[in-house]
Formats: sequence, structure tokens, C-alpha cells
Amino acid sequence: MACFLVPGTEAIVTTIVTAVVKHKEKKHLKEAHIETKDISEKIGTKFSTKLGWLNKMLWGGSALLAFEHVWHGEVIPVFPFLTAVKEGEAAGMLHEMGTAGVTMAVLVTAAWAGMVVVSSVIEKRQAQNEDTKEVKA
Repeated sequence: MACFLVPGTEAIVTTIVTAVVKHKEKKHLKEAHIETKDISEKIGTKFSTKLGWLNKMLWGGSALLAFEHVWHGEVIPVFPFLTAVKEGEAAGMLHEMGTAGVTMAVLVTAAWAGMVVVSSVIEKRQAQNEDTKEVKA
């Protein structure tokens, strides 16, 4: 019915957070007088980039779910837009949002967290390998 609204709302929030984090990263780089291209070599992938991964996952999943709900006639092009609200089934819609919607948002965020952990481990290993090469040379 409206489960796509929960990850969609999370996508809106994370998009705003990403913009704020990106702005702070640029400000910090300017204060430290570090070139943007040099930073990726020193610290790996920026956190704003990693948040961008989450945004893409959430926006893509929400769009796909919204399309599926439109396809099945659960979302209509006239007010109130959701057939559940129009037919007086708002309690069922809220229950679906609280169960299926929250579960989807949590699973997507957990998958993203796993991606961040794996990328951090890979970056640390790469940095360690480069350090041992410099010591040997």
C-alpha cells in the first residue's frame, strides 16, 4: 500500500545529511589547504561518498516500490493518492508501513553498513600494503 514511503523518507533525510557532510568536508579541506584529489590517497573514500551509496540504494528501491504500487493500482493519480486512504483502510496502511516499510529501510541500511565495513577493511589493507612496500624500499 504505502511501504515505499518509509525508505523514501529515509532517502530524503540522508540526502540532506549528505549535502551537509559534503559541505563540511569541503570546508575542512579548504581550512587544511588540501587538494581534493590528494585526499582520496590519504584517507580513502570520503564519508559523503559512502552516504551517496545509501542514497542511491534508498532512492532506487523506493522508486521501484512506488512503480510496483502504481502498477497494481494501489497508488492513484487523484487525491488522496493512496487507495487505502480512499477506501478507509488507513490503519492497514499504517501497519504495512510500520512492518514492511521499516523492515525494508532497516535491511537496506544494514546492507549499506556492510558495504562501508568491507570498503574500510579493503582500504586499510591497501594502506598497510603500501606502508610495507615503502619500508622495504
